[in-house]
Amino acid sequence: MQATDPLRHVEHWVFDLDNTLYPARTNLFAQIDRRMGEYIREHFDLPPDEARALQKRLFRDYGTTLNGLMRERAIDPGPFLEYVHDIDISAIGPSPALAAALGDLPGRKIVFTNGSVRHAERVLTRLGVVAQFDGIFDIVAADYVPKPDPGPYRTMLDRYGLAPRSTVMVEDMARNLLPAHRLGMTTVWVRTPSDWGQPLPGDGHIDIAVDDTAEWLAAVAAARRTL
Repeated sequence: MQATDPLRHVEHWVFDLDNTLYPARTNLFAQIDRRMGEYIREHFDLPPDEARALQKRLFRDYGTTLNGLMRERAIDPGPFLEYVHDIDISAIGPSPALAAALGDLPGRKIVFTNGSVRHAERVLTRLGVVAQFDGIFDIVAADYVPKPDPGPYRTMLDRYGLAPRSTVMVEDMARNLLPAHRLGMTTVWVRTPSDWGQPLPGDGHIDIAVDDTAEWLAAVAAARRTL
């Protein structure tokens, strides 16, 4: 961190969940991804390769597989969310460093996820940070409209009374930071190896790029204590 805190204007903190609050190397999202394919295969009686192709096309075309299934196949989102988030989260464990860093930061802390509240609560509890957050804005709260559609960003900010220019958003999928940037939020991209998470050449909507959320937050908190 520089001697002059580049985040001195930030009062509130919005975090994506998966691959952001815990490292992507835990590979939890691979389980969710696999279960989405299984759900499509079983629900629509498709061969595995056709189910996989449909899953990925819907993701590309609609932002999330669920959004595409609702639009094209009129599925009930509840059973889908329950099925795909029924995963083993033992690969993640308590993160005292993350809990301490979050506790040192001022303002409200919100989880903004395309997943479900239940999944978020399981993960936050496992990390030992559930008490550090003031709210979870999930895909149900967004009326099943996923990031990066700009609508849920505005709804989330309004619901929790967050002024965009004093709010930072932390996210592993670069494209999901564009609406935040356009609204005036400071954007932090958490680097991961995933192809779909990378910024496009020439993207100018990422203010800060980090490799580990907990380490970065600890540095932010330490810098603020020295000012």
